[in-house]
Amino acid sequence: MLIFGKMAPTSLTARFQQSVTPASLRAYLAEFISTFFYVFAVVGSAMASSECLIWVCMSGKLLPDAAADPSSLVIVAIANAFALSSAVYIAANASGGHVNPAVTFGMAVGGHINVPTALFYWISQLLASVMASIFLKVTTVGQHVPTYTIAEEMTGFGASLLEGVMTFGLVYTVYAAGDPRRSSLGAIGPLAIGLMAGANVLAAGPFSGGSMNPACAFGSAVIAGKFKNQAVYWVGPLIGASVAGLLYDNVVFPTQAPDSVEGVGV
Repeated sequence: MLIFGKMAPTSLTARFQQSVTPASLRAYLAEFISTFFYVFAVVGSAMASSECLIWVCMSGKLLPDAAADPSSLVIVAIANAFALSSAVYIAANASGGHVNPAVTFGMAVGGHINVPTALFYWISQLLASVMASIFLKVTTVGQHVPTYTIAEEMTGFGASLLEGVMTFGLVYTVYAAGDPRRSSLGAIGPLAIGLMAGANVLAAGPFSGGSMNPACAFGSAVIAGKFKNQAVYWVGPLIGASVAGLLYDNVVFPTQAPDSVEGVGV
């Protein structure tokens, strides 16, 4: 049962049992499929626009030259917006359409999903990202899989803070789009989520890459074999997602009388 509500307090054993029900398994498969196609579109768009990017051959990194050719940044931003909107929409009824470990973490912190289920979501999302990156590597023979990097002028702390703020905006939008107390948004909810992601890429792509998604950063890094600054794409987004969930639920739109429900997602 997929309801945007608080999880009822239960024992760890009961929570694990809830995480291996047929509905839960379908949710994990839905997360895998949606995350696969999201990463495929995002990383694939960066590879497709490689002629508009600067190859730093000595380090093997792919860095956008937004000043010289902003079209490459626009391409990746549009791919993010369209892919995330579609991915959230196709998985919403089965898993809540997280497509992002940071979203799952924010939902777990807010009490909308139990910890064992969240861990299974993470496994599905990370595996999907790696598989999508492998698929791109194999099918585009000779092409390098681009990884997220931070600008030379930025520190790891600054980039992590930037990723955290962007993820805050993304997860806050996810909460608002999935809140049943608001009028039914239908397909507009996933579209709003995608537009927020695309706008964030346009704003911060040249500085931190505009990931907002630890799975996307992880999958490409695994295949490329480059983990430099990988913590930036985990610490910032996880903190930003947590703050967004807690702020939405407890300050901006507090729940007066949360219902006790069983479920695997939002």
